[in-house]
Amino acid sequence: QMQLAESGGGLVQAGDSLTLSCAASGRSSSSYALGWFRQAPGKEREFVGGISWSGSNTAYADSVKGRFTISRDNAQNTVYLQMNNLKPEDTAVYFCAARRGGAGLEPSTYSYWGQGTQVTVSS
Repeated sequence: QMQLAESGGGLVQAGDSLTLSCAASGRSSSSYALGWFRQAPGKEREFVGGISWSGSNTAYADSVKGRFTISRDNAQNTVYLQMNNLKPEDTAVYFCAARRGGAGLEPSTYSYWGQGTQVTVSS
């Protein structure tokens, strides 16, 4: 089993930056792709971005491309989501998730999930 724990969320103003962390424990995450998802009230969970197990490949949703950056430190079993130029529409609970193979867009393909961290962006 793998446990994932997100941290770093908070209340920020539009245009600010925030970095989320996702720490894995219980099983090494180094052979898993990690994805970031978010869910706003009344909306479905959506893919934000993902990173391959090696860190050499990343993918982003169009809505965050150019503003968000995903990185990982396998020695620390931690994945990061750097969020710049935050917008009110980025407000959501952010989740990290792990799966075998490449980082996919579908939440149902991920085996392990964290509890989420709230990000609120005020205008």
